[in-house]
Parts: sequence; structure tokens; C-alpha cells
Amino acid sequence: MTDRRLWSYKEIAAHIGVQTDTVRSYRKHGLLPPPDHVEGGKPYWYADTIRSWVVRRPGNRRARRDGKD
Repeated sequence: MTDRRLWSYKEIAAHIGVQTDTVRSYRKHGLLPPPDHVEGGKPYWYADTIRSWVVRRPGNRRARRDGKD
């Protein structure tokens, strides 16, 4: 089942346990995937897009610990 909810920086930050500014910095440095939707100049990502990115994101200790790195 596809999760089509749109997440802003705030939801992404809560999901990965970092500050909202950290997520903004990820985007500024090209570390986030391109937004799935832009509304009024604000970027949004589908929850599934972020979940698949999380396993590859910088500093993802879980992936390294599980041997998925």
C-alpha cells in the first residue's frame, strides 16, 4: 500500500529525530530527494519517498549497524 501523505520539513524532522533546521540543511546541501510537490513555494515529500530515503540518509546509524550500509 502506498502512503501518499505529504510531509513538510517538520514531519520529516520528527520522523528521523532531528531539528527542522537540520532537514532544511540536508535539502540545501542536496542530501534530500527532490520534493514530490511544491505548493506556494513550500516543498513537500510523500511519506514513502522519505521512508525510502531514510535508509540512505547521512548519519543513518541503523543501516550501518544492521549491515545495510
